[in-house]
Amino acid sequence: MNGRIRVEDQIKAGVPAGAGTEQRRSAASRVGPALQRYGILIALAVLCVVLAVVSDNFLSSRNIINVLRQTSINGILAIGMTFVILTRGIDLSVGSVVALVGVVSASFATTSSAGFIPGAPYTPLVPMLVGVMTGIAVGALSGLAVARFSVPAFVATLGMLSAARGLTLIYSGGRPVPALTDGYRWIGTGDIAGIPVPIILFALVFTVAHFVLTRTRFGRHVYAVGGNPHAAKVSGLPVRRIRFAVYAISGALAGIAGMILAARTGSALPQAGVAYELDAIAAVVIGGTSLAGGVGRVTGTVIGALLIGVMNNGLDLLGVESYYQQVIKGALIVAAVLLDRSRKTED
Repeated sequence: MNGRIRVEDQIKAGVPAGAGTEQRRSAASRVGPALQRYGILIALAVLCVVLAVVSDNFLSSRNIINVLRQTSINGILAIGMTFVILTRGIDLSVGSVVALVGVVSASFATTSSAGFIPGAPYTPLVPMLVGVMTGIAVGALSGLAVARFSVPAFVATLGMLSAARGLTLIYSGGRPVPALTDGYRWIGTGDIAGIPVPIILFALVFTVAHFVLTRTRFGRHVYAVGGNPHAAKVSGLPVRRIRFAVYAISGALAGIAGMILAARTGSALPQAGVAYELDAIAAVVIGGTSLAGGVGRVTGTVIGALLIGVMNNGLDLLGVESYYQQVIKGALIVAAVLLDRSRKTED
């Protein structure tokens, strides 16, 4: 009866029946896309507020710098992973590439009497160039297997994960590369105007990647290949070369991350980078990039990396054991994938 009266009142007032329902649907249609676009940023803001309330040290400038410095390595890896996942690929080898590039580049910058390379240490530019080229070479091998020989990305990069780790142990003899020069260590421990160099490198990598994906033809091609590889090929796009290129990019950025890690610790460890690929994939997926390819933004990846970094830092401040952190991270990945699947179902 009350419902009938409300409908009649609406008609008398000149309001069409069901207008309230339409308004609610319209509001929901506006809120949904907004949550999809800014949900990860809102989650990061909420997490920061909660941690600021429960921990007095969280908002200190020293801790904020520490969070950004710790996030820089995973953030750089995740940006490279974004290129790969946008093309419907995956790169499981980045953790091993971090270790391989670390020991190879460090061997050109060590002052140890048991040096690996005659004439070492070299000026810092030499080991840095060697490191980047090593990363590109490893990524290119994975890209060649995927693009030219149609090996599934999961299989190709899983094999490279094992091969690169083995090469790391062979090259280093299973021993760390110690006593790195101050010039080389500057990329991990130095600062410019009070800002740590790893954070600056992270920002530069993000800026270049964002420009490439949003302002260049190559970036548009990456999205096209991930969105519909068959249509991209029919349209005349060089699908194989694009797939090859994204793995080379991922390898190059893994190389940069590996050198930063070695420079920070003062010695390159052959055991470094274990499971780093999981954090990188987590940052990409949490940041909204679809595992089905063609959808995602490097901005979301950076926010995803920051979310993981803030979460790890906050849990450390609260004294939560690392085992629980792994459980929470795994739950975040599953939730992000489920959200992505639900969006595709609605579409």
